[in-house]
Amino acid sequence: MSEGEDGSFRAVELGENTAGPSHPTPESPPQAAPPVQSEPTHEPPETAEQGSSAARKEWVTALSQFKLKRFFVLRPGTLEHALEDIRALVNQQEDGDVQSVWLLAEVDHWNNERERVVMITDNTLVICKYDFMMFNCEQILKVPLNFVDRVSHGAFVFPPRSLLSREGRGLRIFWDRMREPSFSSRWNPFAKDYPFATFTYHPVRNADEKFAALCELDDFREQLVQACQNAHAKEPVPGKANGVIVLNQPLVIEAYVGLMSFIGNQNKLGYCLARGNIGF
Repeated sequence: MSEGEDGSFRAVELGENTAGPSHPTPESPPQAAPPVQSEPTHEPPETAEQGSSAARKEWVTALSQFKLKRFFVLRPGTLEHALEDIRALVNQQEDGDVQSVWLLAEVDHWNNERERVVMITDNTLVICKYDFMMFNCEQILKVPLNFVDRVSHGAFVFPPRSLLSREGRGLRIFWDRMREPSFSSRWNPFAKDYPFATFTYHPVRNADEKFAALCELDDFREQLVQACQNAHAKEPVPGKANGVIVLNQPLVIEAYVGLMSFIGNQNKLGYCLARGNIGF
């Protein structure tokens, strides 16, 4: 009896001992911290990307502002002084009152880009090449508004075999549709006898709201067409169709290689810029 009892008590004791540790061992591992470790792994890359993108935007903005500050036209009082000089060249009796003033860039037949101040008066379109460093009007072209017969606006395109390219849109003003440029004029980069002028946006149009209004090409087109229609109605030209045709079509620049224009446009040689000190 005593041995049977000892055996039974021993069996019970062994059962309790084996059952006792069997319950806590499987329950403890699932309560460990794997879910806590998964959360912070995704946050640092997002914050790092946001910080790098913000720094990149600040760097691009600072670089663009630095490039814009090089233009002399942005310096205080420079544009106002230029407009006074150009207004003095407007003949009140022949040209009439000044309606609007614009700051644009002219693109010639060889894709050379140059800075221009354009005025629309009652009777004349005034295109002026002005030196903003020396405050001097170097060249002025006056086109009677009643001679303007066509205005085209659209993207710039080149011939199929051309090596050049130009982004953006432009505006081309024709004042003698019956006259075509001669062969010598087409291959002369300094020719001035073309019966049209091509304009595009000035690089400083994003400087502030004032220059954004002065460089807006669509507003310039609308006011020019309205002024031309008024001039045609006021003083029609004999032998010419009275009115202005407005076309939305690509503007073809018949240039093929244009190494000179490529170097000049990349370095903004057609603009009055602060180019730094050059010395040894």
